[in-house]
Amino acid sequence: MPRFGVLGPLTIEDPPGRRTTPRGDHQRALLAVLLLNANSSVPVDALVETLWPDTPPKSYSSNLHTYVSRLRARFAGLEIERDPHGYRLVVAPADLDLLSFREAAAAGKAAARAGDPASAAGHYRRALAEWRGPVLSGLHIPRLDADVARLESERLAAFEDCVDAELSDGRHGELTGELQAMITEHPLRERLAAQLMIALHRAGRQADSLAVHRDLRATLVEELGVEPGAEVRRVHAAVLRGEDPVPSAKATPIFPICQLPPDIADLAGRESEIAKLSGLLGDGTGVPVAVVTGEPGAGKSTLAVATAHRLRRSFPDGQLFVPLAGASDPRDLSDVLGDLLRALGVTGPAIPDDVEARAAVYRGRLADRRVLVVLDDAASPEQVRALLPGTPGTAVLITSRRRLSGLAGADRLPLAPLSGAEAMTLLARLAGPDRVGAERADAERIAKACGNLPLALRIAGSRLAMRPGLPLGKLARRLEDEVSRLDELQVSDLQVRGSIALSYQSLSPAARRAFRLIGRCRTLDLPAWAVTTLIDDEGADEAIDELVEASLLEATGLDPTGEQRFRVHDLVRVFATELGRELETRAERVATVAKVSDAALCLADTAARRLPRTVPMPLSEHDVPAQPLDAELVERLLRDPGTWFSVERANLVSAVSSLCAVGWRRKALLVLERLSAYLYLHSHYTDMRTSYETLRDAAREADDRHIAVIADANLAVLLHVRGEYERAAEGYRACSKDLAELGDLATRAWVETNLAHCLVGLGRAGESLHAATQAREMSTVEDSGTHARRAESAALHRLGKISEALEIDRRILAQARESADDRQLGVALQGLSWSLMLDGRQEEALATIEESVRVLRRTTAKSALAKALRTQGAILAGAGRRDGAVKAYENARRLAGALEERPRELSCTRAIAASWIGDGRADRAIPVLHRCLDEFRAMGGKPATGLTLHVLRRAYEAVGETEAAEAAGEEAKRLEVPHDANASTLVRLLLSLTEPAPA
Repeated sequence: MPRFGVLGPLTIEDPPGRRTTPRGDHQRALLAVLLLNANSSVPVDALVETLWPDTPPKSYSSNLHTYVSRLRARFAGLEIERDPHGYRLVVAPADLDLLSFREAAAAGKAAARAGDPASAAGHYRRALAEWRGPVLSGLHIPRLDADVARLESERLAAFEDCVDAELSDGRHGELTGELQAMITEHPLRERLAAQLMIALHRAGRQADSLAVHRDLRATLVEELGVEPGAEVRRVHAAVLRGEDPVPSAKATPIFPICQLPPDIADLAGRESEIAKLSGLLGDGTGVPVAVVTGEPGAGKSTLAVATAHRLRRSFPDGQLFVPLAGASDPRDLSDVLGDLLRALGVTGPAIPDDVEARAAVYRGRLADRRVLVVLDDAASPEQVRALLPGTPGTAVLITSRRRLSGLAGADRLPLAPLSGAEAMTLLARLAGPDRVGAERADAERIAKACGNLPLALRIAGSRLAMRPGLPLGKLARRLEDEVSRLDELQVSDLQVRGSIALSYQSLSPAARRAFRLIGRCRTLDLPAWAVTTLIDDEGADEAIDELVEASLLEATGLDPTGEQRFRVHDLVRVFATELGRELETRAERVATVAKVSDAALCLADTAARRLPRTVPMPLSEHDVPAQPLDAELVERLLRDPGTWFSVERANLVSAVSSLCAVGWRRKALLVLERLSAYLYLHSHYTDMRTSYETLRDAAREADDRHIAVIADANLAVLLHVRGEYERAAEGYRACSKDLAELGDLATRAWVETNLAHCLVGLGRAGESLHAATQAREMSTVEDSGTHARRAESAALHRLGKISEALEIDRRILAQARESADDRQLGVALQGLSWSLMLDGRQEEALATIEESVRVLRRTTAKSALAKALRTQGAILAGAGRRDGAVKAYENARRLAGALEERPRELSCTRAIAASWIGDGRADRAIPVLHRCLDEFRAMGGKPATGLTLHVLRRAYEAVGETEAAEAAGEEAKRLEVPHDANASTLVRLLLSLTEPAPA
């Protein structure tokens, strides 16, 4: 027999534990009405009205019979009987949660009448456990509205009876949280209010108990125009007199005492934090004090309560929980101590009037006891000091939005947002694991928009739980809109905006202004120079300290440049931005952002000029503002320009996007060109591509053709470096044409040079030489002219004009030696070494390339070093130094792979595979060579394809596959270009590696 559930969503659970529901709406409605009237006959008329509330079909009788038959067939053992009046579903109490609830509730009433409140409470709790949510949630049947309302009343009455039993049993400390939640749902329910007043009074919280009466009376008078009833008035009078309104069935000793709120069931993560706090508080020496700090909504109170519950065995005399309301309206210390003393058994005249005297009595009551004191939401060290016990054995756990820096001897635990995995776990627990699993990507977007902040995630998860049909993607889109994000993050009495506002309102005017200014910067990880530039005030340091103390700004330590870093949570930043829009003019906001972006651009400009310029595009010189930062600070930050770029890389990438968003495209280009000096040098091609695409799209939208073309030219460079030669050449040609029309000859010279290098890779040496010569003639600066001459040399190699190439490379080397730039020198030596090799001067070539490798190892130019190592491998192979050649190729391949330079990585792989043939491992080399061949063909690199075919031919010969060898050889011959000295030399060198090593 299956087990049915109506106290929540309609469920049918088969004996193996599998839950199902009928398929059709009519079948579900039929089963629901039969279950709500289980073991009773339901008239046919009532069933018809339920299934067809408007107009029943003419065949309703046969349709009804069909639905009943389908239910019987679907669920084995289901008994639906037909009688003269209608239909009756026969079910045992154990097989229907509604009957189980009523049976247990009846047992509770019987136990209460028999004077056994403990047993009664147990029965009632078992009854209430049957409820999984609102009756038949998710299934609206108008005919059953009255029945549903009646059942909800039964549930509430059972809960109130249960509370009466537990109060009689002296278990008031465990009830306050539940009762407060129920009062929120039923604010006019006088019996609940009376019970909460009793529980709070017994817990020593007389002021809170009286506040419940005050709130109830105001609600009744305002909404109904009546005063509270006799029972509430009686309890109120007893509380005022300090008497117990309902004497317990048994005397309750003062110790042990537990005032902790209920432990949260869906806590996600925080295990390491709980372990750390447990270690700090449970060491048994002195009076340990731990302070949990963090930004609004980080889950400080939740963590404290969870930790306190874990530590109950370590503190057998009890756990006191003291809400201090520090973020909103800090409680008076005298009232707090009065409530604590009453909870500890001190009543009436025994409670002193003086605050210090009350603190002394409080410490005396805790002397020689093992009690954990939880002080929640502390406002200041002053509020806390009087509440610290004085003897070992006790411990104090404090939560506060402030760091409470003045509290000496306390251990502090800053509470960060959840990790990505923890955030997803919490969202799944709230919205349902199946739902989150099915829409995983959108769930991750929601978590990201919430900044992994527990409060925000709890609100988002609750909204999803309230609306089972709401697609996660729709909520994600709403949350990703910063303008409305905080509006979306509120449900019932929970809201992120209000939580942050409490902290903001407690700040001084100067700190409030600083907070709003920081909100203008979209970056979450801020260096001190940016924060002080934003604030631009003599009192900036004091304002920053106040924001850090209030947990609205987090000091995260020094970065590698020695600069202090600060972190601001994304939702806090959104709140600050919102305030700025309300309280300041657009001109003020623009001026502040311009100041910070000018400082960042000037730092990037200075840093870029101290790095080797490896990206083959010009650096715009105009429109760079004067440096607003102090010269000494600039020098310290940029002592190592590469380190500064590595630290600020993410911020600068974000700045490019932000500058484009506000229409400052020229400044975005200037920043990106300088950042590219670092990104290209270290092969961070993804950041470059993303940023230039953002800039290009913004320029196209604004019809800014010049900037769009420059962005496209840089994107073509990235295609080129990945080996997408055809697409790169197409991009270069289009950009060159546009630049000619725009009159930008300087940028066009670089683009034509890049085109020349690309054409060499495509095997079109004549076109390459023409483009390189044209670029050199257009060049107005030395860098672009040198770059063009290198392209000329590469094209001349392939045209067999080695002496002309050699002359060019000698001139390039002479200029490099004069520059005293190691990168330029290393690159020039590499170029000359290969021309010497092609000219038959092997010994000179070997000495030159070894010097190139030595020089480049001293630099950060990893790409140039990879190229030099590859050249060294080829020259060593020609010299018969096989082991050295293979080692050089392996080192070059490792570097090229790390730099994502696929063409170079493939050419090194090809050479290594050639050496396997010589080692007798041709069978292993063949599949590797085929993969290289496929990729070279996809790139359009004819010379590289031909070289690979020559090596593949030798591999097939080694394994005896003559036909395959001949086919590879014939295809290689078809791709050969007359006079290509570069290819003919490389074939000879690679094939030398396929020869067995000498004994």
